[in-house]
Amino acid sequence: MAKTQDMTAMFKDVMGSFPVDMTAMDDAFKTTASLNEKLSTVALTAAEKSAEVSSKWTQDTLAKLSDMSKAKSEPADYAKAMTDFASASAEVAAENMAAFAEIAKKVQMETVELMMAAGKDISEDATAAVNKATKDVTTAAKKAAAK
Repeated sequence: MAKTQDMTAMFKDVMGSFPVDMTAMDDAFKTTASLNEKLSTVALTAAEKSAEVSSKWTQDTLAKLSDMSKAKSEPADYAKAMTDFASASAEVAAENMAAFAEIAKKVQMETVELMMAAGKDISEDATAAVNKATKDVTTAAKKAAAK
């Protein structure tokens, strides 16, 4: 009677002939973690600066509202106070929108720089991993052929 081959042992031998190097995965993880840290720093810095601009804008508006809400001796003074508040608010709004635009522009530039650098790093890591894997598989195939 024919003896059935042990397929588990055969697959174990085949898979053992092709070593798996996890350093490529470790490097990819480290590169990704580093990129995430840098992107988080960019986002958090932008959020902090945006909060500062918003807080200052709010404080300026409240100070101007305080001036506007003071009692006036003449009815025309109320109209003048409203006009002054409106023109000052429009001017401050333009300044603050420009500040927000600068923050957004900086975030965009830093993000593009980080992504370009990360793309280069990932490409280099992938090339190194493929070259090493090719070398390892060639070596394993030569060993298997010699047996």
